[in-house]
Amino acid sequence: MTAARVHGSRAVTGAGGVPLATWLACWRLLQLYHRYTVAGLEHLDGPPALIVGYHGRPLALDMCMLTVALHDRLGYLPHGIVHRGVETVPPLKWFADGLGFVTEDGEGVAAAVARGEHIVTTPGGAREGCRDFRHRYEVSWGGHLGYLRLALKHRLPIVPVAAAGADDTYLGLNDAEAVGRWLRVPRRWAWALWMGVGPLGFYPFSPPFPVRLRQLVGAPIDLAADGTTRLDDSEGLLRLHRRVTGAVQALLDRATGRSPHGVHA
Repeated sequence: MTAARVHGSRAVTGAGGVPLATWLACWRLLQLYHRYTVAGLEHLDGPPALIVGYHGRPLALDMCMLTVALHDRLGYLPHGIVHRGVETVPPLKWFADGLGFVTEDGEGVAAAVARGEHIVTTPGGAREGCRDFRHRYEVSWGGHLGYLRLALKHRLPIVPVAAAGADDTYLGLNDAEAVGRWLRVPRRWAWALWMGVGPLGFYPFSPPFPVRLRQLVGAPIDLAADGTTRLDDSEGLLRLHRRVTGAVQALLDRATGRSPHGVHA
């Protein structure tokens, strides 16, 4: 038995066993439902990396399925960066802690990197995932640069990810962020205002459409290839930001077979 498989076995039987077993079972079923496939996993066989993905509508289903594919391949569940709201709900915090997920850069991220384990994030978040049907497969990360600072701080390459089908699981009826601004709802809670339709009615009471999810994992991006970028170098960070978002958009266009699109601010 390899060391990686021993690591994975410990995770299932240890303190995080129930959350992990539940997570794996749930997402394996959804992998079947969505006929999930992934190409490019070999790009994640190396040292720890920050995996950055496009946030599908309204949940990053393909990214959750990727964590299971990596668990099966590497023997551990990558450490997702999740909404900080889970810290305020004890059952959600217990579940996230059991999975090894984190809400921000801190000791948990540092410990994971020291063990050689990947970190997963979707910088677009609800801004990207909770839009209407007019905006599909368009990277929209705005000026969110925290993921870059995390990668530079821990000297992690960035691995871009995107999937065809990610924006077809539900039909979006509104832009949650725009509605939130109109109602003066704090941005971190605007996602709750999103409305979408599935095959059996409105989200979240309907399951997603059974669309096929075809995910692509891109080659690692070395953030130091053109020299070191300081964490306070705004122009340098924006150059890297454009490079990363461009790589994710290119994967989206390739996966969906669409003509190249520009990245939205």
